Amino acid sequence: MIRLFKHYIPHAVLLLGLVDLALLITAGDLAWRVTAGELGVGLGQFDTRIWPLAGFATVMLTAMAAVGVYGPDCLRSLRFATARLLVAISLGIIALAVVDTLIGGHSFWRATLFMAMCGAIGLLLVNRVVIGGILGASAFRRRVLVLGAGPRAQRLRELGDQPESGFVIVSFIGMGEKEPVVEEAIARTAIHNLKRFVENLGVSEVVLALEERRNAVPLKDLLRIKTAGVHVNDVSSFWERETGRVDLGTVNPSWLIFSDGFSSGRAISGVIKRAFDIAASLLLLVLTAPVIALFAVLVKLDSPGPAFFRQTRVGLYGQPFDLIKLRSMRTDAEAGGAQWAQKDDPRVTRIGRLIRKIRVDELPQAWSVLKGEMSFVGPRPERPEFVADLEEKLPFYAERHMVKPGITGWAQINYPYGASIEDSRHKLEFDLYYAKNYTPFIDLLILLQTLRVVLWNEGAR
Repeated sequence: MIRLFKHYIPHAVLLLGLVDLALLITAGDLAWRVTAGELGVGLGQFDTRIWPLAGFATVMLTAMAAVGVYGPDCLRSLRFATARLLVAISLGIIALAVVDTLIGGHSFWRATLFMAMCGAIGLLLVNRVVIGGILGASAFRRRVLVLGAGPRAQRLRELGDQPESGFVIVSFIGMGEKEPVVEEAIARTAIHNLKRFVENLGVSEVVLALEERRNAVPLKDLLRIKTAGVHVNDVSSFWERETGRVDLGTVNPSWLIFSDGFSSGRAISGVIKRAFDIAASLLLLVLTAPVIALFAVLVKLDSPGPAFFRQTRVGLYGQPFDLIKLRSMRTDAEAGGAQWAQKDDPRVTRIGRLIRKIRVDELPQAWSVLKGEMSFVGPRPERPEFVADLEEKLPFYAERHMVKPGITGWAQINYPYGASIEDSRHKLEFDLYYAKNYTPFIDLLILLQTLRVVLWNEGAR
């Protein structure tokens, strides 16, 4: 994987994106040439149209990333990729047409955009058939050797067996665990020279997945493997890189302390984040004020009670604040105390079900963002009643409060809506990854991917 701004991007996604960029520019240029010929307009030099073509390709790539074209499902299924591509290209063309109308320029003729759209869809689908088929072969996956044969090693095998995995485990080495789980593991004592064994298998990375590391880490072997040019990694770092989350099943305090992350050099990033929050929340409140007012009236007409409701949530550094949302439940929804939301929750009103589905109930939270109690991107703020219980049951839960809570976040775009201790555990793993690796770049990725969640109603309850 390539690490870009502290975030890991799979080689397959990066290669696919770069080829897509070249194909989009090609499709735009071909459409430009055809339209210029039909209208009898001089084509001119390529450098005179490179910027409009680059703008076309950038808008299209942004739309593709936003709707999930580079997600694992699209990389596995051509039918899934085709559906997302059609939506992405259509959104991109609409955006470009609107921009062209507003600026009154002639950079993008409507006929050019239509032909560029058709050409782009064809070229991008061919790219997925060719590149996807090549990268999906095991020969192009990283070859990994696992030191360990216990539950951690077994979990790595399950991760490697997933279709979207970018690695293949070529061997497991049992390091003397009392109860080996991976039956095909080779005993360390059966291998005379571990370094030579690694080289003969063509291994590119060795992962240390021992259940008990005290007096069990083969330091001499690892040193020889490392100096031979093979990457050596521990299971927690490997899991973080491959899944985009901090695995609570393997992580310990020392790893969090000594691993890269939680950088203190966030002053500039913090200023940029806050400036964006202020500008975006003001704009969102102004633009959506009529929508909020309309649904507030509908909420009042649908069920007795106020249109808005306030609820105490836990924010930055564990400080409480009042969250404002459009009311989607009956006023007596929690007469018996705080409860997790449920699938097809009977407490939700008719209008409440609609506004939850289209996320309109979230819009008033922009006021909390404007006040500085929240950010657009960050872990979802939980209720104090739940936080107290979760901090007792889940390790490192308090660390998620080291960053401002947000309307959308890394957990929201990567994990379906959940309302249980186990769901909170999985979401915490994503929240810790965000808190550990925060940069404005990952905020941008999350904001783009939020469109995918809204369009396909992923996670709403």
